[in-house]
Amino acid sequence: MKKLGIILPLLLIVGIVWVSYGFVNHYSFHPGVPGGKVNWVSMEEAVTLAEQDGKKIVVDVYTDWCGWCKVMDRQTYGNQNIADYINENFHAVKFDAEGKESITIGDKTYKFVNQGRRGYHEYAAWLLAGQMSFPSTTFLDSDHSMIGAVPGFIKPTQFSQILEYTHTEAYENMSFQEYVESGSK
Repeated sequence: MKKLGIILPLLLIVGIVWVSYGFVNHYSFHPGVPGGKVNWVSMEEAVTLAEQDGKKIVVDVYTDWCGWCKVMDRQTYGNQNIADYINENFHAVKFDAEGKESITIGDKTYKFVNQGRRGYHEYAAWLLAGQMSFPSTTFLDSDHSMIGAVPGFIKPTQFSQILEYTHTEAYENMSFQEYVESGSK
């Protein structure tokens, strides 16, 4: 009985540490929480910074229930080369497509739209042109105009090409396929 009195508290402590570690790692990519490699900022902050310095904005549109979103966080955004390239050349935003907080960009306020058990954020619908697929990556110019959106999980090797294609503004002269075939990155 004494062994059980020692083992149960020990198992409880190990369980609490394990759950806490998993919770911290799962949410470490959110803005304001230390531990992520990408310097995530809010959408409003990204727009303000982009207007000041001319950098483009990359937006990771996700939901908490999306399994592929979590894989992309670990494999793609968790890749140090990807994170370094984003941090140097873009303002990065992690945007919850089902987030409930209203945001104001310019003179327009975007809100959460309740639809039964779930809903969607109007800004996510704008970013994705109504094609709500997760994860999706959207690129905006420094004036907040849409460059393009890429739905689905993207592996680090292809994502680095997409980042360079967008950053160098190659999209103004050629399709992404032509860019890849030209041997760039």
